[in-house]
Amino acid sequence: MVVLDGDDRHELSVQPERTVRDALLDADLPPYTRLTERANCRGRGLCATCGVRLHDDTDPDHWHDALADRFGYPRLSCQIQIQDGLVVELDTEKRIWGHRE
Repeated sequence: MVVLDGDDRHELSVQPERTVRDALLDADLPPYTRLTERANCRGRGLCATCGVRLHDDTDPDHWHDALADRFGYPRLSCQIQIQDGLVVELDTEKRIWGHRE
């Protein structure tokens, strides 16, 4: 998996059964802002604070992800399974939750 974080590019070796959220947290590249780092649903797909942008055509499985994909919003990293060639972009500014640090 490739992670784009502003101008930085990270290549991660991740097991396919993992979620993007878990892989990001393990690599110390959290998708959260300072506020949502503590106030989130812990990967249950309920809060929409772990949003990331995908640079491929990964089909959404979760209802929220399907809507987000349809309207161009960030996808939930907790609901995306790792796949070969996955490219993920971390949002540096989240409209509701503020900046990532």
